[in-house]
Amino acid sequence: MAPADRLFRLYVGLALVGAVFPFLIVLPWAAQYGFSPGLFLLMLFASAPSSAFAADVIYAAAVFVLFSVVEGRRLGMRGLWLPALLVLAVGLCCALPTFLAMRERALADRNG
Repeated sequence: MAPADRLFRLYVGLALVGAVFPFLIVLPWAAQYGFSPGLFLLMLFASAPSSAFAADVIYAAAVFVLFSVVEGRRLGMRGLWLPALLVLAVGLCCALPTFLAMRERALADRNG
């Protein structure tokens, strides 16, 4: 197996872990409190440390979306809507490795 294929598979695996991991944390919370985006945000920003972590991840996610669009267009990638959607629906921990897998595939296609 070529190194590019191994890297692609690694990124796909990391994306799957990144898709499951946040839900393992949020689902028990949702079972206890129900679907409550307002309460979720209130609890997310309940203290200075949690606010700092939340702000950091939100900022990093926004920078990532910008990067993924710019880099994706530069490489002629298709499906650039997917990482942006994953940032909103799941989180950066799934969106980033998904984009990296997509990028790895685009680079392999580009280099023949």
